[in-house]
Amino acid sequence: MSESRPLSASTASGARPVEASERVVLLDALRGFALWGVFVSNSLMWLSGRAFMSPEAVSALSVPLLEQVVGAVYQLFVTQKFVSIFSFLFGLGFSIQLARAEARGDSAVPLYSRRLLVLFGIGLAHALLLWTGDILHTYAMVGFLLMAFRARANRTVLFWALGLVTVMPFLVPAVIRYTPVLLHGAEAAAEAAKASRAKDLALKADTLVALSSESFWTAQAGNARFFLENMGGGFRRVLWMSLILGRFLLGLLAGRLLLLQDVARHRALLRRILAWGLGVGLVLNGSGLVLYRLRKAGVLEWDPQGPWMMLLNSLQEPGYIAMGAAYVAAFALLFQRERWRRWLGLLTPVGRMALTNYLTQSAVSIWIYDGWGLGFIGKLPPSRIVVICGLVFAAQVVFSHLWLSRFRFGPAEWLWRSLTYGKAQPMRRPAGDRDAPGVAAS
Repeated sequence: MSESRPLSASTASGARPVEASERVVLLDALRGFALWGVFVSNSLMWLSGRAFMSPEAVSALSVPLLEQVVGAVYQLFVTQKFVSIFSFLFGLGFSIQLARAEARGDSAVPLYSRRLLVLFGIGLAHALLLWTGDILHTYAMVGFLLMAFRARANRTVLFWALGLVTVMPFLVPAVIRYTPVLLHGAEAAAEAAKASRAKDLALKADTLVALSSESFWTAQAGNARFFLENMGGGFRRVLWMSLILGRFLLGLLAGRLLLLQDVARHRALLRRILAWGLGVGLVLNGSGLVLYRLRKAGVLEWDPQGPWMMLLNSLQEPGYIAMGAAYVAAFALLFQRERWRRWLGLLTPVGRMALTNYLTQSAVSIWIYDGWGLGFIGKLPPSRIVVICGLVFAAQVVFSHLWLSRFRFGPAEWLWRSLTYGKAQPMRRPAGDRDAPGVAAS
């Protein structure tokens, strides 16, 4: 996930890791910003145990007004927005790596394939040994699909990107819902869906019991079992991978157009993205939030498994993308102002060590929430979870600055690069290199 400036053929000889002086600082800072939002999302929904709890138990923790406000703010401004940015940056990084390879006259496929294979192994270990919600192994699998678009025209990339993020959210749920009806009849399909939901709830309940255990091994065995049970995922996995690919492709296109590498030239376009993204995102995600609250309050009544709910859920994905695009545009524009750059630039080392920080968030969180650690799983309201996220992330900001003042890579990044290039990369920063980490010009 590292980005760099394209190098000329005369200054590059052979594939090598990106040097700090070659990095686009805006992208590192933006990745750090995205990592914060991803951490909040992961904590509120999964690491804290809410995804495994019954609806009644979740509602009981959200009764106070403060918790309802925090929940509404999360749904409208956080959920799926930051993971969209993270995926977008993955595709943009691929675009920059392609440009570097072309400048050298090399093919990016062998090196990038090795990077993806190593990332898949890291992600699989993360999912099985730490936390079931790993995204890295999925990114690696979808990354191979992304390579198929490396030589496609911009128009083709845009067509596929928009199709994946707008059509697939409608198509896949419709296939899941109506194919069993056509094949087996409405009554049999309803019974099968009911049985599937019951099985899913039972698995989640069993996982919550395991994670609440005071035994580390019991908790991690339950985590691994949940991951393996859901690894296939069927059509829902197809939908999730399609949406990720769509976000990757939007990043690939942005990288080709130098949208974030040359912000000054694209300032007018970024302002339009900000305005339209906020407008579309607030309309789609805001209307969904209002209708959901009205249904929960009993003002509106419809079957949560019915076609209206399916339509409402399908409209959310374009809203996530639009809002995420607005965040990216706002961040890039603010980063051009000296005062804002100083503050937002504090996130740069976090973004440079995104893999290390992502894995560390899982390790620290399972200690905080699981029964063998502090045992807060299923017990904390949203507001306290957000506070915990803020404290952990603040510590990561400090740690990232200290680490990169001495070393070239984060520990996980060093492992990733070393395995990719087949040899241990130099870890310590060169003697006399006293520049603050990640201060190269954007």
